[in-house]
Amino acid sequence: MDKHLLDILCCPQTKTPVRAARRDEIDALNRYIAAGDITTAAGKRLQTPCQDALITRDSKTIYRIEDDIPVMLADEAVSTSQMSDFPR
Repeated sequence: MDKHLLDILCCPQTKTPVRAARRDEIDALNRYIAAGDITTAAGKRLQTPCQDALITRDSKTIYRIEDDIPVMLADEAVSTSQMSDFPR
């Protein structure tokens, strides 16, 4: 992702800056998706594994990247609090 774009993106609710998610964070998210244990802020259960994502710098919220486009919608946010063993 373009560094300049990443520098200006932030969580639409909290305004916390985001960073690229690490591979271990994406792997953890995908384990929970596979188990059927992850929902978005709107309550939609995620079923498709995540290939790439952004995460707030406080590691509380994940935003998926689909087709190289960050999905920065509050309703599509995924709270890391749903994952008891999420890497911090």
